[in-house]
Amino acid sequence: MQKRPEIKDYIRTIVDFPHEGIMFRDVTTLFADPRGFRMAVDQMLHPYMGLEIDKVVGLEARGFILGGAIAHQLAKGFVPVRKKGKLPGTTISQDYKLEYGEAIVEIHDDALLPGEKVLVVDDLLATGGTAEAGIKLIERLGAEIVGCSFIVDLPELGGRQRLESMGIEVNCLCEFEGA
Repeated sequence: MQKRPEIKDYIRTIVDFPHEGIMFRDVTTLFADPRGFRMAVDQMLHPYMGLEIDKVVGLEARGFILGGAIAHQLAKGFVPVRKKGKLPGTTISQDYKLEYGEAIVEIHDDALLPGEKVLVVDDLLATGGTAEAGIKLIERLGAEIVGCSFIVDLPELGGRQRLESMGIEVNCLCEFEGA
C-alpha cells in the first residue's frame, strides 16, 4: 500500500539559494500540485475553523497566494503586507531584520479596523522577523491577532519561539532542519 503524501513531500529543496549555505524550501512545487495546494490550504485553515476571523493578512509574497485562498474559503477579506513602496495608498511601515538582510514592510493605514480579528499567513517561518513586523503593523492599527499559520517552520532559526514569546499562537504544517 502506498503512503499518502504529506505536505513535506510536495516541497523541494534548492541548495545554496539565495546564498551559499542556504537550503531554500521551495513551496512553488506545492502550489503547482492541485492536491498538495488544496491540502495545504485546508490544513492551514483547520485550527481556526469556528473562530471569529474578520480578515486574513498575507505576508509578501507567497503569503498572498495562501492568504487569498484562505480568505476565500472563510469568505473574509484579504489584506496584503507588502515590501516598502508597493502599496498605492497611505501606509504605515515597519522595519525588520531577516535571516540575510534588512527590509521594510507596509500596510495601508485603513486596511484594518480597531478590534478586527486577524489571521496572519505566510509560507515559511524562519527567524520570525517578517511575521513580527507584520504583527506590529496589525497591532498599530488596533486589530487583534487570532494566530499565525505557516506551511514550513525552520525551528533552528527560532521564529516560532520569537512569535510565541509575543503571545501569538503559531501553527506550522511541517518542519525542516537547517537554515
